[in-house]
Amino acid sequence: MELLKAYLDITVFGLLGLMGFIALWITFERLFFYKDLALQQFDHAEHLNIALTKNLTTLATIGANAPYVGLLGTVVGILITFYELGQDHNLDTGAIMTGLALALKATAAGIAVAIPCIMAYNGLNRKVDVFNAIYRADHTKNTPPQSPETL
Repeated sequence: MELLKAYLDITVFGLLGLMGFIALWITFERLFFYKDLALQQFDHAEHLNIALTKNLTTLATIGANAPYVGLLGTVVGILITFYELGQDHNLDTGAIMTGLALALKATAAGIAVAIPCIMAYNGLNRKVDVFNAIYRADHTKNTPPQSPETL
């Protein structure tokens, strides 16, 4: 139990930090890709869609699962708190509240990672929809594709 107590925070916050870093990396990589995207280099709409949605599943997965990682840290923190209180045979409400408050920080961190991830995913998904719409419109008119900035 001491090993779990010693490494719980570093494990949960390390994992959430890694998830946040990966999400930030994917977000910037996609933004730079979309900035330099030339629609005319794609000869088929599906090839374009594959290129546009690369790594978006990872971003959505991080956003969806970060709260669960935080919740797992909270549950384990609460288990540790109750275990220690049971070992001490002492019902000190201050110790209970302190243990619970410290355990809940993991959930807060998970939510703090998830919210920007989901926002980034939704924003990038909107860009995918715009690029796909421009590509479809330009290919039905048989005109060279335009960039979104010119519309």
